[in-house]
Amino acid sequence: MSFIIDLKDKVVLVTGVSSGIGYGTARAFAHAGAHVAGCARKPVDDPSAKEFCAAIESEGVKALYVQTDVTQPDELAALVESTIQTFGRLDVVVSNAGANVFEGAAGCNEEQWRHNLDLNLASHWRLAKYCKPYLEKADEGAILLMTSNHAFSSIPGCFPYNVTKTAITGLVRSLAIEWGPEIRTVGIAPGFIDTAGNDTWFASFPDPAAERQRTENLHPVKRIGTVEEVGALCVYLASPMARFISGTTILMDGGRSALMQDDV
Repeated sequence: MSFIIDLKDKVVLVTGVSSGIGYGTARAFAHAGAHVAGCARKPVDDPSAKEFCAAIESEGVKALYVQTDVTQPDELAALVESTIQTFGRLDVVVSNAGANVFEGAAGCNEEQWRHNLDLNLASHWRLAKYCKPYLEKADEGAILLMTSNHAFSSIPGCFPYNVTKTAITGLVRSLAIEWGPEIRTVGIAPGFIDTAGNDTWFASFPDPAAERQRTENLHPVKRIGTVEEVGALCVYLASPMARFISGTTILMDGGRSALMQDDV
């Protein structure tokens, strides 16, 4: 028997869809039959926004794009309202938008600390609150919060990013126990994923290709992940097949965190 996830006519809201994990996740939900609302900071006439809509609609479902800065509560509220006005319902939220804020504990200033808290932690909580009334009306409402393998182990210089990514695991637990059983909440913690952001990281080294190969070799699977793989996990976690999964954060890092020390 085939293993098929059918989310036909479900409505999914994904933040940060202009590229990377958000874009890949949105496409995965569309492929499963869901209508997708997405946002990013880019304006609606930006090529990335148009590409998002075209990719979603190519799957035979509807797309909505709303320019949104997730650090601004009023813009988040408007995003949710636009989603409801367009589709009339909301079944799944994937709160994905975020950015690397790597300053180091001594080098981080107050402004960087506050920006990181707003972007990489508070925005997830605020979006969840705005979506809560609509998810409660869904058959099986689900909130997926995107964190990082930095929530479990980190490297020097990744403060304060790693602090908020760790805090998201607590947010996942709180929402799951306070908002269940109507809403399930699950965290996803990707490691190195093949995105433009990671290309920028590799480009910061004298030999980007060599650093990429070194990084791949640190993983027991000997490669880094893809946005399609993260998207597939999100679709599964949002489906009825995962209805017994809530209040936990799933680490998805190719075995990288299983190593006690680097061995290349």
